[in-house]
Amino acid sequence: MVVATSVMLSFISFWRAAAIVLNDLGSSAYYVGGIAEQALGRAAPWFILGVMLFSYAVRAVYVESCAMFTRGGVYRVVKEAMGGMLAKLSVSALMFDYILTGPISGVSAGQYIVGLIAQTVTYFGHAWSPAKETINLLAAGIAVVITVYFWWRNTKGIHESSDDALKIMYVTTGMVVLLILWSCVTILTRPDKQRLPPSPVPQNLAFNRDAVGWLPDIAPGALRELPSEAPPADSPDPEHAAPEPRYGLIPNAGALLGLIGILIAFGHSFLAMSGEESLAQVNRELEYPKHRNLMKAGMVIFVYSMLFTSLVSFFAYAIIPDGVRPHYFDNMISGISMNLVGPLPLKLIFQAFIVVVGFLMLAGAVNTAIIGSNGVLNRVSEDGVLTDWFRAPHKKFGTTFRMINMIVALQLLTIIGSRGNVYVLGEAYAFGVIWSFAFKALAVLVLRFNDKSPREWKVPFNINLGGNEIPLGLGIIAALLFSVAGINLITKQVATISGVAFTLVFFTLFLVSERINERKRGHAEHVEMDQFRLQMQDVVTNETVQVRPGCTLCLVRDYNTLDHVRKALELTHTGKRDLVVMTVQVMKGPDTGYENIGEQHLFTNYEQLLFSKVIALAEKAGKHVDLLVVPSSNVFEAIAHTAAQLDCSEIIAGRSSVLSPEEQAKRLGEAWEALPHKPKHQVCFRVVEPDGTTHDFYLGAHAPHLGDDDITAIHKLCLEVTHENGSEGARHTEIVRVALARLEDSLRGDERRSVLEQIRKLMHQRGQAERAQDEEENERPEDRAISLHALDEH
Repeated sequence: MVVATSVMLSFISFWRAAAIVLNDLGSSAYYVGGIAEQALGRAAPWFILGVMLFSYAVRAVYVESCAMFTRGGVYRVVKEAMGGMLAKLSVSALMFDYILTGPISGVSAGQYIVGLIAQTVTYFGHAWSPAKETINLLAAGIAVVITVYFWWRNTKGIHESSDDALKIMYVTTGMVVLLILWSCVTILTRPDKQRLPPSPVPQNLAFNRDAVGWLPDIAPGALRELPSEAPPADSPDPEHAAPEPRYGLIPNAGALLGLIGILIAFGHSFLAMSGEESLAQVNRELEYPKHRNLMKAGMVIFVYSMLFTSLVSFFAYAIIPDGVRPHYFDNMISGISMNLVGPLPLKLIFQAFIVVVGFLMLAGAVNTAIIGSNGVLNRVSEDGVLTDWFRAPHKKFGTTFRMINMIVALQLLTIIGSRGNVYVLGEAYAFGVIWSFAFKALAVLVLRFNDKSPREWKVPFNINLGGNEIPLGLGIIAALLFSVAGINLITKQVATISGVAFTLVFFTLFLVSERINERKRGHAEHVEMDQFRLQMQDVVTNETVQVRPGCTLCLVRDYNTLDHVRKALELTHTGKRDLVVMTVQVMKGPDTGYENIGEQHLFTNYEQLLFSKVIALAEKAGKHVDLLVVPSSNVFEAIAHTAAQLDCSEIIAGRSSVLSPEEQAKRLGEAWEALPHKPKHQVCFRVVEPDGTTHDFYLGAHAPHLGDDDITAIHKLCLEVTHENGSEGARHTEIVRVALARLEDSLRGDERRSVLEQIRKLMHQRGQAERAQDEEENERPEDRAISLHALDEH
């Protein structure tokens, strides 16, 4: 026997799913405010708020794609819509996003730790104000340590669980609530703090040199230099550095130029929306009902991230003085804590709390980046793009260590190359975010026209014109994403150069690797299959299969006819009763009776493909299944033995192509009766037709199905007996028992032949009635067609 397990076989609530995504998405609150303000000036909080509101629309795109594909990540959706080339290109941009998520989160965590140490040491009388370059190098060192730590954890296969993510979010929520309340008290008690950022209009935009990129060369007359506000973001000594030049739109700029300015500002705030792809990755793990829980998780993520990320930026502008705020661009929340009302020791304690929570969340984002990028590469590899060398498991831990090594090596090179500069990392980071979103939205838009099958959910604002649906809402989202992505290409030099180079390198790697695979495969078509961990067991028991007594056993063999599996998932509440999906590996010839059969003979490519199809259905339903392969020379004997050993309460099978449901039940019943030890309770054998119709049979001793005539006859006999003296209290049970005893005596006596003849006569009558009913059902569609034809003639 082989027990097969897949990594997807555990499902989580929408709260846990939201916690996993927020550990990635919420971490941007720690650094996006400073990066955005450096790039576009003091109006940055409004654009961060706009990005967080727009994130709801982008999340709607992901929800629609996840409703269509359980594994609704960028690669799968783009490939379905626009083919493999664009899918590889989009996933290459996504990998740039993931590769930079780890470094920017790790460096940001380091910045907060160094800032806390400096504040604490200074408070205790040892003034320490390290130069900006020193802070960046120390933060880079901390980021390297965090990355190496999570490299080792992922190599060993120890991932952060949803429990860990949920606990971190509990603590983070406490910190966020305290931060909001304390900030509100500060603003209410300090009139000088009661202010809002400049309105988000073109004349209030003040870009630094990095934010305008090549725009001054392309459109020299579009910008003008503004009075300087602060030293450069990467200045090693902000106290004595020359003011940084700022650029604004020319006076009386036209509507088009004003729109371009708004899009530039919007693009520089876009990294606040990182982590959306994690929602697609976690969708396959959502429990039943999957779509409803996906919607709930999306709403929790939207509300939480909008409040946390947006309010941090507004509080930073209101509470931290303008002249002081540039010193906190890399650790803005610490800057808020140190400028709240209250005694300094209490503020230092709160800052320490913020740093601890931030370290946990940002470190978790580093881990999520490694897991997410490893998952994406595995997904691409399953599609035959990467060679088997990349997927080779670790000899000891069984993980795809070569992929993990490549990911972490690129992250470490990024940390060292940036020298711990959060601003540089943030500017480059937005490239992967915006382009992966844009490709995803375009793919879902294309699928609206190419695949018009019913959706469980759609992005709103659809217009019907002449029977054709115009996806207006989805089209606006895609157009806005591509507009921002195009503007970013011109204005983000660091992001464009590094992002395009990285994307081309990964795209080339995917292309070459796929060609190698195609050459190895020859003319054989690639078949996408999941990977399973196999466990050989000598006996079938509840302990070896790890299921509870009373489970449901679902039988599979043909991966093209799995409608009954869908029905079994629909009928089974897997939280109360386990669902075991079993296939029988029929052993014939010299293998029959062989005890030490290797797993390669029991679990072939066919079983791998069969269980991959089952896993896809289970993921779609959001329900857990246990997978089992049993070798036997007789299919029905294997089913009966397994059901008895697992103490099953129900067996579900599809309609056989060669046997009627009655014949299937008869053969299974014979195998059941031959078992030496059977459960005492009745077991239902349910045969499911392709149209969902079910036929129920019961194995072993069970209550017979009595017709109305049978029940009426028993009742009449009971009434007749109760009219006799001394038999007034007789019940139906006594009538049946006496009848059975008399039948038993007759079968053992001289009347045996006449009794059997009577039974055969009743069987013949039942057969005639069933055939007449079948003929009537077969004639009904034709009768209806004749009636309709007659009506048409009239």
